[in-house]
Amino acid sequence: MSKKLQIKDLIEQREKYEVKKDIREDIILERDGEEFTITIKKPTRTLCVECISLAQDKNQQEQADINMVYNIVVEPNLKDTSLHKAYNCVEPIDIVEKLFETGEIAQISGYGMELAGYNNEVKVVKDIKN
Repeated sequence: MSKKLQIKDLIEQREKYEVKKDIREDIILERDGEEFTITIKKPTRTLCVECISLAQDKNQQEQADINMVYNIVVEPNLKDTSLHKAYNCVEPIDIVEKLFETGEIAQISGYGMELAGYNNEVKVVKDIKN
């Protein structure tokens, strides 16, 4: 049974209920039997909305996950220009497809969206009258 959230709870347990902005998570990926770790950060609301808009545009759908990954992976730093040069990237964002498999891109992007609260379910409470 869930507890009804009260103002008193929100004030007394502010740390628990306040939205955290600077969340970072390590993700383990496996390739060719070897594991490696990357660090991602929680995406901003603006980035989430931008990526959702891209996903809804038939001409840019595939860019949604790529854009998300480019902007949330912080280690390694995908925005490092020396990395772009080493991988002959025409555009900086091209590094995503040069480093990650298609499925990895989707998984990293999806986990980032989860950190931002997407994919979390809300349940509706219905009054039962006797």
